[in-house]
Amino acid sequence: MIYAILCYHIEDVVGAWSPAHDEAVMARLGAVRDDLADQGRLSLSARLLPTTTAVTLRKDREPPLLVDGPFAETKEQLLGFYVIDCTDLDDAVAAARELARVNPGGCYEIRPVAEIWKSNAVHGAGA
Repeated sequence: MIYAILCYHIEDVVGAWSPAHDEAVMARLGAVRDDLADQGRLSLSARLLPTTTAVTLRKDREPPLLVDGPFAETKEQLLGFYVIDCTDLDDAVAAARELARVNPGGCYEIRPVAEIWKSNAVHGAGA
């Protein structure tokens, strides 16, 4: 089963990290990511650019409306994600706990992914 681990944190807090602190956090996360990749379980990981670079297409009207910014006003923002092959939810939670161990703060949402199109282009790629 494929699981998405969605990484939420307060964007202003992460944005205020010094370059050295950010590099240290990313190095620790990279070690966990590399372990998952070495096990053949990591499909994709990505760090999203700030929400100020986002646009949202509101499709509840005709024609759809394009607006600046993320789709929701929340205290924490979606900052990145991992797509991991896990045996079950407990396995996905264990992977998220390992990521949390090296990057405290914020939260991880763990969600099963329904594969609707099979593609070799994404599977096995890492970012």
